[in-house]
Amino acid sequence: MLQPADETFEQVLRAQLPEGALRDVSEAYLEEPRGRFRGKPGLLAAPRNTEEVSQLVRLCSKASVGIVPYGGGTGLVAGQVLPNGPAAVILSLERMAGIRALYPEENVIVAEAGAVLADLKSAAHAADRLFPLSIASEGTAQIGGNLATNAGGVNVLRYGNARDLCLGLEAVLPDGQIWHGLTRLRKDNAGYDLRNLLIGSEGTLGIITAAALKLFPRPASVGAALLVVESPKAALQLLGIARDHVAEGISAFELIAKTGLEFLAETMPQVRQPFAEPPNWMVLVEYGLSAGQEPAEKLAQLFEEGAAGGLVTDGVVAQSQAQHNAFWALRENMPHANRKVGSIASHDISLPLAEIPGFFEACGSKLASLGPFRINGFGHLGDGNLHYNVFPPRGKSREMFDAVKPQVTRVVHDCVVERGGSVAAEHGVGRLKVDEIARYGDATLLSAMRAVKSGLDPKGIMNPGAVLS
Repeated sequence: MLQPADETFEQVLRAQLPEGALRDVSEAYLEEPRGRFRGKPGLLAAPRNTEEVSQLVRLCSKASVGIVPYGGGTGLVAGQVLPNGPAAVILSLERMAGIRALYPEENVIVAEAGAVLADLKSAAHAADRLFPLSIASEGTAQIGGNLATNAGGVNVLRYGNARDLCLGLEAVLPDGQIWHGLTRLRKDNAGYDLRNLLIGSEGTLGIITAAALKLFPRPASVGAALLVVESPKAALQLLGIARDHVAEGISAFELIAKTGLEFLAETMPQVRQPFAEPPNWMVLVEYGLSAGQEPAEKLAQLFEEGAAGGLVTDGVVAQSQAQHNAFWALRENMPHANRKVGSIASHDISLPLAEIPGFFEACGSKLASLGPFRINGFGHLGDGNLHYNVFPPRGKSREMFDAVKPQVTRVVHDCVVERGGSVAAEHGVGRLKVDEIARYGDATLLSAMRAVKSGLDPKGIMNPGAVLS
């Protein structure tokens, strides 16, 4: 049974941890971006190095006190706040934000877990390299949290999730032992893969303190286009053509719906839109090509072939960096517009690519029987990850639909699972989706997950209540 991180335990920590390791708990550490959960205050620890993390975890393990890892606080499934149960130690790695080493010739960077993603990318850029993980919150999100949640973003199509970008980890396990797995090796089959077990575990199996990460050559030239398509099916066909043209040169392929454009016009009119009348569907395509290839020419070729095949009806190819940035501002501001409108229910889902058109049709039809909703389905079409959000009719508040919200989510998730998809794509499980994972998860997998959790964390101190019920 877990014990509270109370005044008595605080005195234990103050006696054994270095001065400054404990800090006052501000409201920022108790909130999550969507405001659905509020954490208990507990104690806030901010160690300076891995040894101090180890010492803290040992003390928590001995006293059976829970630990809630806190990164940049940008997670959307409440993995970083503990609303129920005994108050825990909030563990922030914000003081462990250094770049330990950079090996341009190996295409490797070694960073501490508290390094902000934007700073890590800047360090890579200074060495004429690319760290491709790209998410809207990169100015705040920390790489440890990105790994703990196996973050995705817009470049998964080309470079993979956070898991695919990691070579090795340093981590503190639930008993306080330090795992020195910070390898830069590309091949290492020496036993079980603890690295990939920790990545995506959301802090329930240990604390990531540093990572060796893959870098890539920077594309010689980058280009983007907004292409109006007839439907999600047409968008997928266009993706196939793009792959035929430039193979792995596609950095991003984003699906955008008319509803999202309308929300931007309604709440953020300062965001410029390229078309006088918002189209029903369009895609944002980005190419990053090697020397000797011209992205604008390749994108124009994609437009022409798509138009000839009846897939594309209009489009704009960026002619400058400013226009390129404006295209991406359109896509990156959509989540902000969504929040201003206020969704009844938001869903982070993934589907096999071929199932996406049928999902849109079937799910939209079923939701229409529940109410006159506005649906904004958009996202990373190239890897099958969609953000499928359901909103009230214009002029109505989401609170008016609180009673039907569970039905909305059940319809969406049922439609996803029926088509072989996942209800937990790039945002993870956290505490928000624990019941959904129990409902839809494979029984054998869940049993194995509980066995792993019990084996590594028998006292259940690591992020209690997250991922598994």
